[in-house]
Amino acid sequence: MIKIFTTETVKTLDKYTITHEPISSVNLVERAANVFAGEFSRRYGKQKRVIVFAGQGNNGADALAISRLLAEDYSFTRIEAYLFNTHTGQLSAECEINKRRLSATGGVAFAEVSARFTPPPLDKHDIVIDGLFGSGLKRPLEGGFAKLAKYINASGAKVVSIDIPSGLFGEDNSVNTPETIVRASLTLSFGFPKLAFLLPENAPYAGSWKVLDIGIHPDIIASTPTPYYLVTEEDAGKRIRPRGKFAHKGMFGHALLIAGSRGKAGAALLAARACLRSGVGLLTVHLPSCAEGFIQTAFPEAMVSPDTHPGHFASLPELTGYSAIGIGPGLGRHPESAAALKALLEQASCPLVVDADALNLLAADKELLNLLPACSILTPHPKEFDRLAGESASSYERLKKAQAFAGEHRLILVLKGAYTATCTPEGNVYFNSSGNPGMATAGSGDVLTGIILAFLAAGYKPEDAAITGVLLHGIAADLAVIYQSEESLLAGDIIEMLGKAFKQVTANEN
Repeated sequence: MIKIFTTETVKTLDKYTITHEPISSVNLVERAANVFAGEFSRRYGKQKRVIVFAGQGNNGADALAISRLLAEDYSFTRIEAYLFNTHTGQLSAECEINKRRLSATGGVAFAEVSARFTPPPLDKHDIVIDGLFGSGLKRPLEGGFAKLAKYINASGAKVVSIDIPSGLFGEDNSVNTPETIVRASLTLSFGFPKLAFLLPENAPYAGSWKVLDIGIHPDIIASTPTPYYLVTEEDAGKRIRPRGKFAHKGMFGHALLIAGSRGKAGAALLAARACLRSGVGLLTVHLPSCAEGFIQTAFPEAMVSPDTHPGHFASLPELTGYSAIGIGPGLGRHPESAAALKALLEQASCPLVVDADALNLLAADKELLNLLPACSILTPHPKEFDRLAGESASSYERLKKAQAFAGEHRLILVLKGAYTATCTPEGNVYFNSSGNPGMATAGSGDVLTGIILAFLAAGYKPEDAAITGVLLHGIAADLAVIYQSEESLLAGDIIEMLGKAFKQVTANEN
């Protein structure tokens, strides 16, 4: 699991590394530049024209060091480097040292800009290395730097940003000026992901991104707290429990799934299939009586509890004996369904997974939130969460609301998206690293509900059930697009790859 630190905290980690490794600040710059140059050279041909824009601070020091290393160690032959020394007229100590080193290097066309600047012509065949400003930026770019950012963005050149795109703030960009942020094709980030990379409105700026290990001291990483984490495939392997030789179905729980309505029985089927494919011992599906024959024929492994109403959820089954309950896929919003949901919340004594229309019913009567059992799991997409907690002006604001909501109501909130964020009552946020845009398809969320329900019924802690379920869901989708495509991916394809996903994540643990 990768920790995600704020940009202010990263400064503290750098200082600790410099003091306790020990290593000088300029040598830490050199180490970071070496790692960047190596990654860059693996991706791009040495005959490409590379234009490097460097600022006055340590991001600029990185850029100048990278320019030198690409020429000296990696044989790039067409490098132009521009150092902008126009704001205060004073370079950081590390930038000054790297300016002198670059000036003594052959093979790089180097210019220091201190007055009016005419930018070099750029086109789609060029690569720009953006090292103007780093993660310490606190206000939008202005003046000449804003013009340069707009020029780079309009050029069509491929842009590789050092650590973070110039102009982008590391966390909250709600007061930023979008048109003056450099739009990177690729961002090579030092040490850790930036929180901003995980928020959808920043995707046009960060582009694809990769974290490069620059040797920040492991002691300070381990001892420094953070509420933010990026969950990796290895984490799922560690969380999934191996089955013993004498395992039997009673050891993996009995789940109740309340889902479906007239015209939406397919949602119940998808969630049910995903639940059984994720290892639950027994599953009972409670759905309108009109769909009883359909689900028994389509999926005989599930037991069926028919509702008293033929078309929607109107009555509760006997709740005794279930280890977890999931509700919501294809449920509909009939007033009788709202009343039955309230009865469920009043009577349930086991953990719940709440999704889709069940969330919308909660949003319509927020008093029901107070009836949720502690550590219930809610799985809204952004619009569903806005209905629960109020609209947000940015994804960062929505994330902070989700953290607060999970703490206030003592529940697990799975805020779905490209980097689905699982928020816990303690205020921690676990971002998911798996998945692809093909998952933006009907029924994908129903599949996730079924997966999480299986883990919850099998006795996993709610936090682990949510985090592991989200990760496995994405891994199965990543496997599915190998055989399909993002455009053609169906929710059922994700279910069919769950077995391979389990094998993949547990291969190194067993």
